[in-house]
Amino acid sequence: MSLIQLNIKGISYSQTQTGAYALVLSEVNGKRTLPIIIGAFEAQSIAIALEKEIRPPRPLTHDLFKTFSDTFNILVKEVVIHKLVDGVFFSSLICVSDGAEETIDARTSDAIALAVRFDAPIYTYENILDKAGVYLKVEEEMGLETMTEDDELKETLVELAQTDSEEDQISGLTMSELQAELEKAVVNEDYEMAAKIRDEISRRA
Repeated sequence: MSLIQLNIKGISYSQTQTGAYALVLSEVNGKRTLPIIIGAFEAQSIAIALEKEIRPPRPLTHDLFKTFSDTFNILVKEVVIHKLVDGVFFSSLICVSDGAEETIDARTSDAIALAVRFDAPIYTYENILDKAGVYLKVEEEMGLETMTEDDELKETLVELAQTDSEEDQISGLTMSELQAELEKAVVNEDYEMAAKIRDEISRRA
């Protein structure tokens, strides 16, 4: 069965599971999407890797894996979402080292977080899209169709840790104060706050 390539369309707060997020993958040459429920940590890791502007002072778990792999010449060639059982997706990392190819089982959220860091393509099979895929019109109900990819990422990073009190505090800061608070948040590894501050700076730019 041939593989179908997917792109990351966005990350949205899950309406069905408290504290979880829906990672939405879209068919490259089609109109179907594949929503996958992931945890907040994995959502943050994927969003930060996609965003590029926020650089953690110390590596996150997936960053550490990437550094380890680079050090020992291991390449994640591609990610394949190969099975769906009782609503749970199963994925594999196709890795290459010294000319030898190996397949490693992984949680789908981890596999995609690594795919972003390795710029590796993400694939799935037709039967999985038939079973769990939805068409673009369903996304309108999720509020994704009017957002650009950058908008989705910015919103996701902010949603990961946004409170009304923090928003009020940040909105009252000057640009220079925002820059100082952004640097402090990154040094303290408070990436959620850093994302919120960066989003405020972007809105004023």
